[in-house]
Amino acid sequence: MHVAVIGAGPAGAWTAYELARRGVRVTVFDASHPREKPCGGGVTGRALAIVSSALTHAAFTATPIERARFTRNDGESIATVDLDPDILVVASRRQFDQALLDAAVRAGATLCPVRALDVHVESGTGGAAIRTSKGREHADVLVGADGANSLVRRRVAHMLPRQQLSIATGFFAHGVTSREIVLETVANPSGYIWSFPRADHLAIGICAQAVDGTRSGQLLDRAAAWIERSRIAPTATLQPYSWPIPTLDAQTLATQSVAGNGWCLVGDAAGLVDPITREGIYFALQSASYAAEAIAAKGPAAASAYSSRLREDIVPELTKAAQLKAGFFRMAFTDLMLEALRDSARIRRVMAELIAGAQPYRSLERRLVRTLEFGLAWRALKVVREGRAGS
Repeated sequence: MHVAVIGAGPAGAWTAYELARRGVRVTVFDASHPREKPCGGGVTGRALAIVSSALTHAAFTATPIERARFTRNDGESIATVDLDPDILVVASRRQFDQALLDAAVRAGATLCPVRALDVHVESGTGGAAIRTSKGREHADVLVGADGANSLVRRRVAHMLPRQQLSIATGFFAHGVTSREIVLETVANPSGYIWSFPRADHLAIGICAQAVDGTRSGQLLDRAAAWIERSRIAPTATLQPYSWPIPTLDAQTLATQSVAGNGWCLVGDAAGLVDPITREGIYFALQSASYAAEAIAAKGPAAASAYSSRLREDIVPELTKAAQLKAGFFRMAFTDLMLEALRDSARIRRVMAELIAGAQPYRSLERRLVRTLEFGLAWRALKVVREGRAGS
């Protein structure tokens, strides 16, 4: 069996690694990876745990994050949440992606550094044809790991519409760094501003749903204004960036097709991104592991096996986040959250685990009530539920 993986980001590289170590012939097609990605670059401890069998921290530079600082729209710092060691690191995406790709090649995968111009899956046999900038290739199974604007997704299913995307845009602030992340929720459009430290710069940006009227240029101006107001990088050289991020609603997560006869989608191409935080590396790696296991072991039943694993382990969590999202970004909830973080050590513990991905959304409401901060928890949950009902 020959598997073609389109895309060499975390989802594609890890799919290739897991297939190759099982003895499957796999070719990765990508002309641009590894590259620096326009994102925070946060890698949670649970994501690192997935790849620990193939990587060591020495394979890439990781900046441990000691705390998360929350600010409000006047720039004032309201609360600081201390983070346990190894709960969250920030990595250069060029180095992190390179380490994953190197692991795949060491395991036996072949990297074909060319761009896939088109793909076609035969409905009967399931075989795939890949047209590249250097000719044509054939494979028995096609894996789409080519991001939010996935070519594979456009050919085997349908592209994600604008309303199912977020825009992440901002600046790499060169020459300054720290050991804390800074977060500030914003309204109209709802989203948040962040600053994530890397080894020699800050990745600063704003992420918001790509609703009608939202343009990357407008968001970039808001990020620049925040940098100036917060004085977080007064002497830095700013390098702008912009990137789409899948942000699926609950109905799409429940009904979309991510696998079929001879093909499957992983990571961003499958829309597997947290709708609230827009974190996708963990779900990229998790879906890659599931896809490789299904392809290697299930043969004709691979599509069904892979889809079932997603429905059991990933989709419920993302669906819950999508349902809570509208309430999370209401300013009434933001004010309550900041009050709770400032006044309650128990709430700060919950937030630390939420940042790390250790606190599932499905049990978040119950966990907040169990903190015994009944007044704060009840008011916050009421706002979230009202936002969910109105979305």
